Amino acid sequence: MDPATGSAPPSDSSPLPTHDEALRLAYDTHGPILLNYLMRLTMGNRSMAEDILQETLMRAWNHPEARTPDGQWSRGWLFTVARRIAIDHIRSAAGRPVEQLDERIEERHATADPIDRLLNSREVREAVARLPERLRTALIEIYFQERSVAEAAQNLSVPEGTVKSRTFYALRALHEDLVGRGFTL
Repeated sequence: MDPATGSAPPSDSSPLPTHDEALRLAYDTHGPILLNYLMRLTMGNRSMAEDILQETLMRAWNHPEARTPDGQWSRGWLFTVARRIAIDHIRSAAGRPVEQLDERIEERHATADPIDRLLNSREVREAVARLPERLRTALIEIYFQERSVAEAAQNLSVPEGTVKSRTFYALRALHEDLVGRGFTL
């Protein structure tokens, strides 16, 4: 009843939307604009922008006092809340170390300890010294002197095929020796 006239309100006035309807309308009306705004704030991070949009709408759900008299949430209120949430997300992300995917971790090699490198090279030198002379000289010519097979064959006065086979057997014997001493290759 209207106290001034004593009559019922006109029947053409629609009732205020329910809380759920108003939230759906807020998402439909303001969601795309808010998402665009949040994409700029998060420098193109769509998943973060969508999380912030969802959190903004959840806060709108919990704060019905931010609704306008016609039952809608004010765009200014939504943008202010979204901006504050974005700032919180960006600050908290800056305080955390960068997350690495498993694939990227494998690409990052741990730097070897200089002492370990020294001990490993010493073990390899000793293993090379334990090789039979004919295998050791072929291995040294090819890998340590960085000579071609033809140059090594000429220096050792043996055929090229012999240099290849001696190098093959030297590497196999070296591998077996190092594995036998606990190296993982």
